[in-house]
Amino acid sequence: MRNVFEKIQELEVIPGYSKHEQLVQGFINSIDSKILVKGDQLPSVNVMIRETGFARETIVKGYKELIERGIIESKRGMGYYISNVDTGQPLKVALVLYAFDSIQETFYNAFRDLLVPNVHIDVFFHHQNIDTFESIINNISGKYGIYVVTPMPHPKTAKILKLLPLQKMLMIDRFESMQGDFSYLSQEFEESSYQVFVELLDTIRKFDEMVFFSRPNSDLPIEIMKAFKRFVKDYDIKYQVKKEYLPGSVEQGKVYFICNDRQLWMMLKDCENQGITLGKEVGILSQDDDPIKEIICGGITTYSTDFNLMAQKAAQFVIGQERIQEVIPTVLKRRKSL
Repeated sequence: MRNVFEKIQELEVIPGYSKHEQLVQGFINSIDSKILVKGDQLPSVNVMIRETGFARETIVKGYKELIERGIIESKRGMGYYISNVDTGQPLKVALVLYAFDSIQETFYNAFRDLLVPNVHIDVFFHHQNIDTFESIINNISGKYGIYVVTPMPHPKTAKILKLLPLQKMLMIDRFESMQGDFSYLSQEFEESSYQVFVELLDTIRKFDEMVFFSRPNSDLPIEIMKAFKRFVKDYDIKYQVKKEYLPGSVEQGKVYFICNDRQLWMMLKDCENQGITLGKEVGILSQDDDPIKEIICGGITTYSTDFNLMAQKAAQFVIGQERIQEVIPTVLKRRKSL
């Protein structure tokens, strides 16, 4: 049994590994190395505490996970035994998203389709609430093989993410700076937004004013507002920033920049009811693309990162578990609305 303890201790040098993960992976490595075979009895909880120095709670939690994964079984009054040496069971992935909107759904569908049936995916939503985010991370830490997380901008985010083993975590969509070597697939918001506005400059100038709908304290990245303010100042564009679109308030001669799809649908309905021609009497630019924006009202001009590409690369990370640090390009798709 001494070799089993050595397998557990070997994992101490891996950054970000919790003691719980060391214990579970140490036993799995011992089985894969044939140090342990089916029917072998595992050390008691007290022996594990003495040999590893781990807390009782950690040992019990580790044994519980091995039982749930069907690798060991507990026999009343006799202890724990190896019941299954097939450790190649489905990898468990925790996917933490901010909400299940159309964009996150696009990512999820592509991600899931590339991984099932070999990978088990559990999905969690934090809804841009830091307490919910912290609760989710606390609850999933140490229970999954891979963690794919959409973070939220908050001073506590980096500290919360440190609860996860960084070499097993992939940050997606939004990037939050933190210490340590971790993988990410993110968007870039400020410079890409600015360049999109510049590319549309000649068309924007055909309208009297540019209106940007942005609610205070919303989940909209602040970098987009910075890009918008810089653009209208650099090119002397008359503009307004409004909290939200009010039904019936669409005006001809304006170009609208809308990041909220619910407000976009309201404006499109008003344009249709009032017989307003998109691209001529009113211009519309929407952030984030999805299939319906390609066909509705003759097509809505959008700019967006490629979430299908992000999903493909995220799936590759899960399968290969090789470090990746990449910003997914932003693409402008010009259509009838602008």
